[in-house]
Amino acid sequence: MKQGARAEQQEDQVGKAGGKITPRETDYPQWYQDVIREAELAEPAKVVKGCMVVKPHGYAIWEKLQRELDARFKATGHQNAYFPLLVPQSFITKEAEHVEGFSPELAVVTHAGGEKLEEPYIIRPTSETIIGYFFSRWIESYRDLPLLVNQWANVMRWEKRTRMFLRTTEFLWQEGHTAHASHEEAQAEVMRMLAVYGDFAEQLMAMPVIRGIKTDSERFAGAVQTTCIEALMQDGKALQAGTSHDLGQNFGKAFNVTFQTEAGGRDYVWQTSWGVSTRLVGGVIMTHSDDSGLVLPPRLAPIHVVIVPIYKNDEERSQVLAAAESIRAQLSDVDLAPARSRYRDFVEVVIDDRDLRPGNKFYMWERKGVPVRVELGPKDLAKGQVCVKMRVDTAAGRGKEFIPQNEFVATIKERLDRFQDELLRLAQERLRERERNIDTWDEFLAAFAGEKSTFAWCHWDGTRETEAKIKEQTRVTIRCIPLPGHGPEPEAGRCVFSGAPSARRVLMAKAY
Repeated sequence: MKQGARAEQQEDQVGKAGGKITPRETDYPQWYQDVIREAELAEPAKVVKGCMVVKPHGYAIWEKLQRELDARFKATGHQNAYFPLLVPQSFITKEAEHVEGFSPELAVVTHAGGEKLEEPYIIRPTSETIIGYFFSRWIESYRDLPLLVNQWANVMRWEKRTRMFLRTTEFLWQEGHTAHASHEEAQAEVMRMLAVYGDFAEQLMAMPVIRGIKTDSERFAGAVQTTCIEALMQDGKALQAGTSHDLGQNFGKAFNVTFQTEAGGRDYVWQTSWGVSTRLVGGVIMTHSDDSGLVLPPRLAPIHVVIVPIYKNDEERSQVLAAAESIRAQLSDVDLAPARSRYRDFVEVVIDDRDLRPGNKFYMWERKGVPVRVELGPKDLAKGQVCVKMRVDTAAGRGKEFIPQNEFVATIKERLDRFQDELLRLAQERLRERERNIDTWDEFLAAFAGEKSTFAWCHWDGTRETEAKIKEQTRVTIRCIPLPGHGPEPEAGRCVFSGAPSARRVLMAKAY
């Protein structure tokens, strides 16, 4: 079959379906929406306020995130479980800080089966309360501890301003919940899971993060302390990419989760919770993508290599497709999984033989973020080579390269690993360039004028009042108090806003 007559009609359809991507420098929020649309990751669910439809390509990225995280959770002793979507309203009200923090976002079910319910249900905004109830049924003795569970689920929070993947009314996530016999054990769990998130973000997402502690104003409702990972997006704003909470005994007391201690007495359990969500997909988009569309780290790419066959007639088509199938079969035996991974991740290859011009195919796959494009025609077969183009010009490949077929197959893992490493290096370089110490209020206002943002290390006097005034005047929030090794060493100074004494710098930025 020739790449002929029907191509013109299909190209017209592709042109109508596709659109331009707004440059980042022109309108960053619109660029983000354009990249999602052109990569066919998701679309707004207009008939359901604030929700989105995650399309197959977007969901495939989430599945890879989920699979690797799930393996890491299980490697640290956690088991998956599932708890009800509907939470009795009385459960939410048992922990005072919790209900106050979540009340504005709750969706309430008052009728079912044609009748008014005796007690309304809350559609799960998070599961600390209902899991606390079941922990009280499952835990009797110190021998039942630690209890380590994780849930993959959807949640609903009635958001006023939404943005796909970053903040939607309904979203997908995982939430870990654990119970321990001592506060020390719970605190160790909080830090262990924060390290899991941080390592995952950097090793799989190629997204450098700063690990730290949230201020009292920003901590999770009902927690004693919240730790987090914060990532820099290309526009200088921060993305809270994951949180790990020390719940103390707050929910244990609210739901009477007690256990017999080893000494024979009774005590309330010490609990933790921790979670990440589909906003990680948004983080990947905004960390790596460019004005040509989506850019994906190979360890999260659903498709690693696309082969575009080029031919003029049926005879050439037959020869080129046979060679393409041979290359695909060889590549499909290559395992890309990093050394610490608990699963195998074989190279995924697509042969695009649609009746379209090659240029249209290049355009589409570039927008979908496929790391490697291979062009294969009769001249390449005659020379035993392939024409290779990496999605982004990096040290892993610049422009088009003509490589012997055998060499390409033999070095695909190395090539993709270099691409992964290069994306991390570029993101780390951006972070270093955007980090800065700011010591005066005038300098602070200049750094955050209009929509501008950066990662600013500033002294803060430690008061809620100052924190609130900075946010009110500039929309800048304290992202975290850095953990050792993740920010400037503690040093005495003066608060950037009040001028009062400060013991150390904290990370400030506008955020998603």
